[in-house]
Amino acid sequence: MTNTKPIRILHFADAHIDIANYGRHDPETALPIRVMDFLKALDQIIEAAITEPVDLVLFAGDAYKDRNPQPTFQREWGQRLMKLSQAGIPTLLLVGNHDVAPASGRAHTLHEFHTLAVPHIHVADRIQCWRPDELGLPLQIITVPWVSQSRLMTREEMSGKSREEVWADLENIVADSIHRLVAAADPNLPLILMAHASVQGAKYGSERAVMLGHELVLSGGIVNDKRLDYVALGHIHKHQALTDRGSQPPIVYSGSIERIDFGEAREHKGFVLAEVSKGHTDWEFVPLQTRRFIDLKIETATAETFMEDVLRQLPQPEEVAGAICRLQFSYPRDWEPLLDERVILERFNDAFSVHLQKHRHVEKRARLGDMARAEFLAPEQLLDVYWNTIGLDAEEAEAMQALAKEILIAVEE
Repeated sequence: MTNTKPIRILHFADAHIDIANYGRHDPETALPIRVMDFLKALDQIIEAAITEPVDLVLFAGDAYKDRNPQPTFQREWGQRLMKLSQAGIPTLLLVGNHDVAPASGRAHTLHEFHTLAVPHIHVADRIQCWRPDELGLPLQIITVPWVSQSRLMTREEMSGKSREEVWADLENIVADSIHRLVAAADPNLPLILMAHASVQGAKYGSERAVMLGHELVLSGGIVNDKRLDYVALGHIHKHQALTDRGSQPPIVYSGSIERIDFGEAREHKGFVLAEVSKGHTDWEFVPLQTRRFIDLKIETATAETFMEDVLRQLPQPEEVAGAICRLQFSYPRDWEPLLDERVILERFNDAFSVHLQKHRHVEKRARLGDMARAEFLAPEQLLDVYWNTIGLDAEEAEAMQALAKEILIAVEE
């Protein structure tokens, strides 16, 4: 089977449709409104796939945030995927780290599409090469789902090795598997690599803060193989291309479809449309309409003009309508009574949510005054000075002092 016409592909990843931080529930659907935001982004992607139309949809992993998603969220994801099935668009779903079951032997979150043999929907949960007869297209796709040590290495292989040595061995196993599949592919047909993994040189977004332990990192040599025609990546939420525009193959993270938190406030969210031919691929990033995040750092010069300075830097009500907002204040602790939160919150009545983050600072060197020299102070007194020095508010200091007292009593006993 040969191909002369470019194959039009829609590539997206990291849907995380069950993320419900910020805000409230919708009274009609009973769904968290933030979940509805993610579903609206997914709706735009499904609509684009059908109206373009595209020949193939590639989902590069992480349908959910939770490895044990609620049935309601599974229903919402399934309803949208069924639209692709009914439109007859081949769709390849890759299993990501948030899709993998926490216990060995349990089904992953995308297993239902395989179990029910949903037409045109394929699930990639192992390293393999998908052939034209499986996809119904003159195309080959090597899939690399989220890789765990236990799936590819026995306990004997890991015994006596350091964690770094085990991960190095695992990366070699995966690299060898990919090289063999690339070498065995039909050189006359376009070849795509789709992986849910980190790649050397990629820039992480805020999701890096919640990743625990080690993870597989694909080398640049693997993904930059000139026999590949496109590399569709998931796992990192920040959209980015790891190759210059026009370089072959394009190596692209589509990024997540909605903002997770303020660490992604300035990132563009969307999906990728690509036209793949043997030896050449053109692609474009398509932005999605998503809820705005507004993150402001408020500067206050003097106590005399404190609230004037604050109000002057706040946006107008119409500018924050529907947005998720955070205001970061930094001021001396003794200016706290000057902050009129009521006036500030009135400005944000039409915002989706607003959070005031206060950084109260004090002079770093504790001033003991007439309390005598530090060596003559009791431990509770020293701690009380320390809480004030590091800037804890009264409630936090009281809680810490109570906990410290319990520990000191236990030590004395």
